[in-house]
Amino acid sequence: MGDRERTDLNSLVGLPITDIVSKRAIEDPLGLAVVDIPAGGNPERTWSWQKLNSQADALAKLLIDLGVRQGDAVAYQFPNCGEFVVISLAILKVGAVCCPIIPIFREREISYVLRSSKARLYLIPDNYKGRNLAEEMSELLSSDTAGQFRLGDVVVIASNEMRPTNNFGAVNTSFYRNESRSDVKWHFFSSLSDMVSEQCVLGEEISPQIDISVELLAQLLFTSGTSGEPKGVLQKMKTLNRAAVMEINHLGLGLEDRVFVPSPLAHQTGFLYGMWISLLLGVPQVLQAVWDGKTALEAMRKWKATFVQAATPFLADLVAVCEDSGKVPEDLRIFVVTGAAVPRALAEHATGVLGAAVCGAWGTTETCLGALSSPFDEPSKAWGTDGRPLEGIKLRISDKEGKILLPGEEGQLEVFSPCTFVGYLDHPEWTREVITEDGWYRSGDLAVIDQDGFLHLRGRVKDVINRGGEKIPVGEIEELLYSHPSVKDVAIVAMPDQRLGERACAFVVAPKGEFDFEEMKNYLEGLKVAKQYWPERLEIIEFLPRNATGKIQKFQLRAKIREIVEKENAG
Repeated sequence: MGDRERTDLNSLVGLPITDIVSKRAIEDPLGLAVVDIPAGGNPERTWSWQKLNSQADALAKLLIDLGVRQGDAVAYQFPNCGEFVVISLAILKVGAVCCPIIPIFREREISYVLRSSKARLYLIPDNYKGRNLAEEMSELLSSDTAGQFRLGDVVVIASNEMRPTNNFGAVNTSFYRNESRSDVKWHFFSSLSDMVSEQCVLGEEISPQIDISVELLAQLLFTSGTSGEPKGVLQKMKTLNRAAVMEINHLGLGLEDRVFVPSPLAHQTGFLYGMWISLLLGVPQVLQAVWDGKTALEAMRKWKATFVQAATPFLADLVAVCEDSGKVPEDLRIFVVTGAAVPRALAEHATGVLGAAVCGAWGTTETCLGALSSPFDEPSKAWGTDGRPLEGIKLRISDKEGKILLPGEEGQLEVFSPCTFVGYLDHPEWTREVITEDGWYRSGDLAVIDQDGFLHLRGRVKDVINRGGEKIPVGEIEELLYSHPSVKDVAIVAMPDQRLGERACAFVVAPKGEFDFEEMKNYLEGLKVAKQYWPERLEIIEFLPRNATGKIQKFQLRAKIREIVEKENAG
């Protein structure tokens, strides 16, 4: 990408993303903007820039009619589909705040988000992966907690799973109105096109007369991290623009690229580094509603995807499908792995299989990407680290007392970034806890920065295992175990011990009969690993609990092994 194009992109930081899309709709009205790869073998759908912008304009007017105003949070729970993009743009055109909810969330998590966000409006598909979301919402509104919601309207749009019938003829819509809170209005539409048809004639520019500023809040995401307690993270539009441009510049993305988005759009990876990058750069985004490696490979080949950013499991699945089929996504240039540190053995192997650059990265919902390798780095640095700071970002390592450590020393990772969040919703005390006096964000990650400035993650501060005063290098041992040919996934956590306080337990995903405790010991012995660092217990498990971003939820594993040990001690 040339200097002129890079300069033009930097100038976009100060422009509302809605204006950028509107301009694209005029300059390239029939150009491909969105490709929707649905689940269940349903037909693919596409949006041109003109269609995308016109539908968003019409929906924005409808949102205003339903009482949405600037600064209001609008909640919506959709998978990766064209509706998600249209809804997001419509919310931003009103000056409201996008509050997407991860599709896998159920009543408990949805209740928390609706209560905390004070959302005025909630949009959902009729069903998702066999769940009737409308009925679930009706039951939630009939519960004791419903009085804590500010919700005034629920909008239901027939999902892609129902096409081509696409109607509510068999649905008793009065049930929802009668059984739920009487002050909540229900609105049913057989499709997005039906929803905006009265507001929009495709090809006509219909725009609400609202002054949109990049200084407005644009996003409210609730973290689904490893602690189990969601936090509402607030970001301005300008910050999202800047974060997107920083990655585009760092990787050298350009107008010839096509972005494949398997990561949930309701999480920062999909929302910002999938949808937002595509809209800002003006290139097609290919959305996959439900992850499946075979479908992903076919879609990437058909639509000539060049860039993907997703968590480790997505990469592992794609590589496995490529090896089984003998086919690869031939146009793919870059796969950025986020959500958790990519095992180096997998990154090296994937680079060879895909014929694309596999780039390590580190970031948070609160700060966006802080470190990222690139195709221009040495291969060992690109897939052997978690990246280097993007331009304008600083990283440092500190100890418990706040002393700044030297390169090569392990400690707590802190970041100073122009993409740092506004704060946690309604919890300024939480914000103060993670921001140092000099303005650096405390990530809660253990890491090392090497002599070349590349980041090496070692795990979470809370994941440290203290075995009788000896700290176990969890990340390093996990890497070594992952390199065993039978190990498909691994996580090491602390288990309680009366004598030493803590010992290490390894949870491993492996084919039955191919990996046991003796094999683990022999393998680590062959690698000459200090015996004090060996896990002292092995639990074979079908899968590791992960959140929607791919992060392993170690708090669940700690609870599991604690329960097992307590039962054994009691017996």
